Amino acid sequence: MAGLVAVAAVMMSASQAAHAQAWWNAIPDSKPEIQDGFLPVPSIATSLPNKGDPAGYRKWLAERGIIYGIEYTNDVLSNVRGGTKTGTIDQGKVQGELAIDFGRLAGWNGLTLFSNFYVIHNTGRIRRDLVGGINTIAAIEAVPTVRLSEIWLEQRFAGDKASFKVGQIAVDTEFFYSDASQLFLQSDWTTIAAVNLPSGGAAYPLATPGVRLRVDPVRDVTLLFEVLNGDPAGPGAGDEQARNRYGLNFRVQDPPFLIGEVQLRRNAAKTDQGLATTVKLGGWGHVGQFNDQRVANDRTLLADPTSSGIPIRHRGNNGLYAVIDQQLYRPTDGDAQSGITAFTRMSISPSDRNLIDHYIDGGIVFAGMVPNRPDDKFGASVIYARFADGIRAFDRDTVLFTGTPGVIRDYEANLELTYQAQIIPGWLVQPNLQYIWHPSGDASRNAMVVGARSLWRY
Repeated sequence: MAGLVAVAAVMMSASQAAHAQAWWNAIPDSKPEIQDGFLPVPSIATSLPNKGDPAGYRKWLAERGIIYGIEYTNDVLSNVRGGTKTGTIDQGKVQGELAIDFGRLAGWNGLTLFSNFYVIHNTGRIRRDLVGGINTIAAIEAVPTVRLSEIWLEQRFAGDKASFKVGQIAVDTEFFYSDASQLFLQSDWTTIAAVNLPSGGAAYPLATPGVRLRVDPVRDVTLLFEVLNGDPAGPGAGDEQARNRYGLNFRVQDPPFLIGEVQLRRNAAKTDQGLATTVKLGGWGHVGQFNDQRVANDRTLLADPTSSGIPIRHRGNNGLYAVIDQQLYRPTDGDAQSGITAFTRMSISPSDRNLIDHYIDGGIVFAGMVPNRPDDKFGASVIYARFADGIRAFDRDTVLFTGTPGVIRDYEANLELTYQAQIIPGWLVQPNLQYIWHPSGDASRNAMVVGARSLWRY
């Protein structure tokens, strides 16, 4: 690897302002140069005396292939109407990251170590405690703890056109995400995967052991394939994050989860002139067993009081998805992330064994469009998650057998409006408004959330 920051090109992610990704992964071009011990992304270090490195230790370590970063994200959010209850929460996430380029450190070219950890705190959880929905409202929401996230080794080969990664991995750092969507607080591992997979899958704040192969056969084409342990927390009652509170379970014997993706890009380089396009097509499979949502193992309906109450078990689960980022306007000399960009993510999964069977999100981002504010962004995004046919049939069955009116879960939809202002390089402030229709499928609990995010990077 020519330099440590090839980690950015390898991981190909833009850090959820952000969830599990490394913040330096937002670099659009591969292998930029390290500058004074940190990567060329906005950092508060550039506004501090001696660039925040008065003794020169950070620069000294970077010259030897050891680079670190720290990021703090804080949200103050209020549910002002509807949901489960109104109220205000304060939540924060410290993310520390370390990468070691063994090419620089020891002459083992192409070998990189990466690890990150979280320190999470909050006074409540806006989605679970106040709104009571299933779609993400603020992607850093998690159980308070100190947690190891990823720790892996990656070896590049074939002239840097391929790489192999092994260790504890979070799948959402490379798969099924949209670069353009990362502006939004609700940008996260999609609801359809989070609620259908055991423990939500290996996505923030959870990670699990696995291996990943990446191949870049030609320019603007990437092939990704990953196999992970299928349950990052392990089976059991209660919150999955509490079952793996410190990220140290390192489970390897659960039925595996597999995911593959092909990425096609056009005009993605900074020197390109046309409108940038990224298309990602993928699919996942899980070989474990999953409960039927409506039918018991004695072939009666689960809602029937005379049934066994034990659902039929189905072997395996799967999903197909597509991601599209389309630049609509590119300023002169602008890169693929500038101007106006629209995005969408779409996915389907079987209806009989899943909570959600259809999912779509999307939005539009305006970057550098405010006069004299070239680093500001604003935009709007939406999420729509449809409850599966089996779930809705179970709800109707329940009403029929009990004779009591009840909620027939149909969908949950979110709208987010946001503006991200750079105060100084590395310090962002982001006021935010969200409206949630049918939290957890209940049309009587429409909710409104207002608040702001602050983010510091060093």
